[in-house]
Amino acid sequence: MLYKFKSKTSGDVIMLQPHGQRLLEIMGKYLPEDPSGAGILLPEHMAVALSQLKQAIDTEEQAQAQARAQAEAQGLAAPRFESVGLRHRATPLMKMIERAARDEVSITWNT
Repeated sequence: MLYKFKSKTSGDVIMLQPHGQRLLEIMGKYLPEDPSGAGILLPEHMAVALSQLKQAIDTEEQAQAQARAQAEAQGLAAPRFESVGLRHRATPLMKMIERAARDEVSITWNT
């Protein structure tokens, strides 16, 4: 299953279901009780959504850096993480949000 994010100011952003759902959860927009998987992000909520995504990215990157440092300090092999991190997965959606906020248009999504 895919998530398709749409805005009038940019091209569509399409993500596999687990990745789209994770970003929606971070932004507080995932509703497990809504089987349609559809939703809307209004311009007045975009600054908070961007802030939440940036905070989640920082948290993930700090945790990974700490894990690497701890492994190095203990003489262990460096831990392995997903090859595509949250920053790379979130960037297209974040750019869409920034454009939509600037142009004051909504973003919708569905599965």
